[in-house]
Amino acid sequence: MKRIGIIGGIGPESTMDYYRRIIDLFKVKGDGLTYPEIVIYSADLAALMRLVDEGAASGHWDRLIDWLSERVAALHAAGAQFGVIGSNTPHVVFDEVQARSPIPLLSIVAATCRHAQGLGVRKLGLLGTRFTMTSDFYANHFLRHDMALVVPDAAERDRIQHLLFTEIELGIIREPTRQELLAIAKKMIHEHGIQALILGCTELPLILQENAYDIPFLNTTALHVQAIVDCCLEKKVGV
Repeated sequence: MKRIGIIGGIGPESTMDYYRRIIDLFKVKGDGLTYPEIVIYSADLAALMRLVDEGAASGHWDRLIDWLSERVAALHAAGAQFGVIGSNTPHVVFDEVQARSPIPLLSIVAATCRHAQGLGVRKLGLLGTRFTMTSDFYANHFLRHDMALVVPDAAERDRIQHLLFTEIELGIIREPTRQELLAIAKKMIHEHGIQALILGCTELPLILQENAYDIPFLNTTALHVQAIVDCCLEKKVGV
């Protein structure tokens, strides 16, 4: 097996979800006794978001690329044989970080896109941080595979951002918040005809745990974990 490296802490709640899901999947795929070696670099969420905001404002991403690359190098130094960034938002610079990385990295966007291709859907909704929803790194990847993405309106994006950082990132899971997010999803189905919904923040699956309105909700954490376990077991993982 290959040793796994995870840049986590962005945020901590979803990093715990990654760990639990990896272990649970090994219970299914393994012999029940053997578990993977995992190196986790728990990074500072506030520092990450400052660098994302800085890059979005200036159009220059060197500081974020450097920050992530330093942490990937630390994973490598600790013995990781491949790595992942356990968050959707920093994938805005995934290609640049991969180019500098001494170990292979698995993209959460690519894992999600592969799954969507298998479903045969052509129009998907995207929920996530405000930056993820307004940036083009998700849309461009899906467009290369003939799939279009739509996002909520500006007021809804602001509301999702607020809920993520005042509740869900802190481990606060409330039924009214879940219903509010579901209402946004329902509106996207009626107004845009989306065929699936991407939970493009690794905290969103903590509150939206089931499909709804007869469309699949794509749990980006779970899809990333599937790719992680396959790579760990040295199965081929697509790009």
